[in-house]
Amino acid sequence: MIQSDRMIKTFVELVQIDSLSREEGEVAERLVRELKSLEADVRVDDAGTQVGGNTGNVIAAFPGTKAGQPVLLSAHMDTVVPGRGIQPIREADRIRTDGTTILGGDDKSGIAIILEVLTVLKERKIPHPPVEVVFTICEEAGLIGAKHLEIGSLQSRHGLVLDSCPADSLFTRGPAADKLEFTVHGSAAHAGVCPEEGISAIQVAAEAIAHMRLGRIDAETTANLGLIEGGSAVNIVPDRVVVQGEARSHDEVRLAAQSSHMADCFREAAKTHRIMKNGREIHATVDVKITRDYPRMNLGEDAPVVKWVLAAAKKMGVQIACRKTGGGCDANILNGHGLNVANLGTGMREIHTVNEYLLLNEFEQTARVVLEMLRGQ
Repeated sequence: MIQSDRMIKTFVELVQIDSLSREEGEVAERLVRELKSLEADVRVDDAGTQVGGNTGNVIAAFPGTKAGQPVLLSAHMDTVVPGRGIQPIREADRIRTDGTTILGGDDKSGIAIILEVLTVLKERKIPHPPVEVVFTICEEAGLIGAKHLEIGSLQSRHGLVLDSCPADSLFTRGPAADKLEFTVHGSAAHAGVCPEEGISAIQVAAEAIAHMRLGRIDAETTANLGLIEGGSAVNIVPDRVVVQGEARSHDEVRLAAQSSHMADCFREAAKTHRIMKNGREIHATVDVKITRDYPRMNLGEDAPVVKWVLAAAKKMGVQIACRKTGGGCDANILNGHGLNVANLGTGMREIHTVNEYLLLNEFEQTARVVLEMLRGQ
């Protein structure tokens, strides 16, 4: 019942609409028109205003035609750079980028699947439970569209985000993450005339980092420092440096321990740097800022949406397995608000690169699974 050619056409048209984070307005207008043509109750929230974008999250509600629990379907509208002027190329088994931009399968493949499923439900008059749709902004900018979503307005407690790679993977576990920012304060001095009168904030940061556990910490936990900025000139002992990073873990106790460890490395390094200047002691200090970026996703196989997807796959004779991921997505935010939302793959590959492509057989399989899930729920 899924019309693959129509779904592919929708996808190709969507990826040719530029929609970088905070610039999703044009694609949002298209989606609002399509959802209204399907007789949905559609609105756009004020998340765009809150995050400095040109549109908010698109939210739609479809009344059920049979009894059943409301189901949420979600995907995000924004893409990463380079994402302007995308020219998709169709091949026998895939759609790929032309090598100069990303493709935008992340996540317009999810959007196209949702639109096709809803269209089939309406055309074929297939009985289905109430369906809510959320197309978010700024997922790639830190899940901030979902963070500003009016969760309380949703009736659904269970649902799917369509935003990952293999179609045989239902991601039910994802890590929580902390954002980390360390600002080291030293003391400036002329690097050639009187370096002993300065405290190098860069040196303090370097010693902290040298003692830090980074990368793969254990089976559940990772950590990374990704940005560093400081100093003003090569002949000035730098008095300030800012280091930014993250820690992630499927275990919140381990996450707290890793974030604390990283902060302690900076504090201990700062303690060892002090000088006497004009009769008073000056020592290095560090400001530590640890912010929970998003909560973990942790669904059991007994969660309703997991059972619905696995039952649909079994009926269709396809293999889908529950897996865990090291990444974050809108599902993390939704689960953090008490919903039970898993992340189903759409067939995208090599996302966030100019080599990105979408496998069409997996693209169609996910659409068929979602349709069967709604029919069988």
